[in-house]
Amino acid sequence: MDSFKSPYFIGDLEVPNNIFCSPLAGCSDLPFRRMTSKYRPGLIFCEMVKMDALIRHDPNTYRILDYEGSMHPIGAQLVGSKPKLAGPCARIIEDLGFDVIDLNCGCPVDKVTKDLSGSGLLKVPEMIGDIVSNIVAAVKIPVTVKIRAGWDEESIIGPEVVKIAEEAGAKILFIHGRTRKQGYRGPANWDYIKEAKKAAKNIHVFGNGDILDQESGEKMFRDTGCDGLLLSRGTFGHPWLIEDLIRHFQNEEPIVRSEEDFREALLEHLDHIIEYQSEKKATLDLRRIGSWYLKNGPGIKKLRELVVRAKDVYSVMDQIRSI
Repeated sequence: MDSFKSPYFIGDLEVPNNIFCSPLAGCSDLPFRRMTSKYRPGLIFCEMVKMDALIRHDPNTYRILDYEGSMHPIGAQLVGSKPKLAGPCARIIEDLGFDVIDLNCGCPVDKVTKDLSGSGLLKVPEMIGDIVSNIVAAVKIPVTVKIRAGWDEESIIGPEVVKIAEEAGAKILFIHGRTRKQGYRGPANWDYIKEAKKAAKNIHVFGNGDILDQESGEKMFRDTGCDGLLLSRGTFGHPWLIEDLIRHFQNEEPIVRSEEDFREALLEHLDHIIEYQSEKKATLDLRRIGSWYLKNGPGIKKLRELVVRAKDVYSVMDQIRSI
């Protein structure tokens, strides 16, 4: 398929392909990225980090940016609305060895948007240009921007932000086909992505939202003309979605995943969590990610019940292995 590219270039940076994994707050931690990176996406991202916290060297913020050499190429995502902090923060990210820096203009939660950060920047699109310009001037690595289509349906500004980001020097604009007001409710409107792509001259536009399988990935390319795919919630419990899409675009036979595959993937993910987190945090994460992997199959209901009631991650893992 012509829309799939391998290798793919972000400016001068060569990456394996144009299927990327999104930065997902509260989800794309180091264990999660261990699961997705082995399926060779073109690029993965850490969770977003706040500029204010990064500039004061908050240790919890730096922990969010943990990564391993095998995860390259890897990006970091900044969130904030202070242009003066953008350059210094970008240099910190570059010095940490990241390959790409993204500006978050998409996070919809109130505690982020209240100071015009995240999707709050969609209310002041000219500030997006100021922040991106400062980042681009500060570093040599490529800069990207992730947005939602607009604050609400009455203020769809994807095409406008495309032009602003392009003029500021960004290489890619990732656009989620939902508005901030919409949150994650209802289907993503891919027409918003199509219009953003039409507005682009040199900047590349990636589609994001409701890419859940091979068919929807192909449809995103076909319906929007986008330059690449940004996967988000479709990878929850399906870290191999990247591989499934790549095989599809290369006309290779699909891999049929069994109930056992899902169970083994859950156990592998839990092993990574236990290695990285405290036992208490691992138990909480078990309840969160268990629902991702345990959806279908005759033995899954019993596994889900074990996960929901989990008080000790190790005993639950033993029970999962014995079923």
